[in-house]
Amino acid sequence: MEKITRAIKFTVSERTGAVSGILTLPGKAKAIFILAHGAGAGMEHSFMETMSELLADEGIASLRFNFPYTEKKGGRPNPAPILMETVRSAINYASQIDEKLPLFAGGKSMGGRMTSMALSNEPDARVQGIVFFGFPLQPIIRFIHSFSEVLKGLSI
Repeated sequence: MEKITRAIKFTVSERTGAVSGILTLPGKAKAIFILAHGAGAGMEHSFMETMSELLADEGIASLRFNFPYTEKKGGRPNPAPILMETVRSAINYASQIDEKLPLFAGGKSMGGRMTSMALSNEPDARVQGIVFFGFPLQPIIRFIHSFSEVLKGLSI
């Protein structure tokens, strides 16, 4: 299937700045999926690239992006509010690509968790569903509340 892949940037906030992304658009896309990476690897990890390719083969566009800490080449993940703000900014960017395409969001491990938390805290009617890839969906060492409570708060 023919597709276009291009590098993009979008602003998270004035304070946080911009992050990079990769948009993969298959010909005649039938949906778009926002794909957030896990804590240990960025948007260019082989898992993320493979998922984007497989989604494109099925006619699903994807937007994968770096979180701010990954954009700065390392270190620990940003605090959850910054990660969730990044997810919401990715949703805003993706929703402008083609307003007719159904929009889905999710990610690998931490990326899926931050997506679900962002949408639980601030529901967004543009997002039709959440998809999770990989575990753990909750931090192993420390967590504030059970991840199942986050899932209960979703209205998707």
